[in-house]
Amino acid sequence: MSAVFKSVEAQFEALTEAHVDAVARIEHQSYAHPWTRGNFVDSIRSGYQAQMLLAGGTLLGYFVAMRGVDEVHLLNITVAPTWQGQGWGRVMLDALATWSRGQAAQWLWLEVRASNQRALLIYERHGYRRVGERKAYYPADLGQREDAIVMSLKL
Repeated sequence: MSAVFKSVEAQFEALTEAHVDAVARIEHQSYAHPWTRGNFVDSIRSGYQAQMLLAGGTLLGYFVAMRGVDEVHLLNITVAPTWQGQGWGRVMLDALATWSRGQAAQWLWLEVRASNQRALLIYERHGYRRVGERKAYYPADLGQREDAIVMSLKL
């Protein structure tokens, strides 16, 4: 699948172990509490849907999702910092929804940090609804924990 957005042509490519170092670099640039290299490797080896969004040789972003019986759970979605604010997150969410429908999924689920207002707004604009909260779900600074907002999208 490919997309043309903001005069940049991009395409999706499977995230493999050969790409993990590049993805991990973006992950560390993007988050105070990033996924580890091992998290990505484990996801790939488990057969999760792991895709990169590329423009030429430039990595714009990536996502990792886990398929369930009639649902898909988005585990990680990240747009590289220099490409944020240009709509690439929406492109990846659209691709994920399309793939999920092809898997006969009825729902998409995700968790997002309660403090991540930018992501919450993106998800809500994409049709996701807040359906719950997980207390102390994410690690936070100084040994603290942060709540997660659980969101879902009916496909």
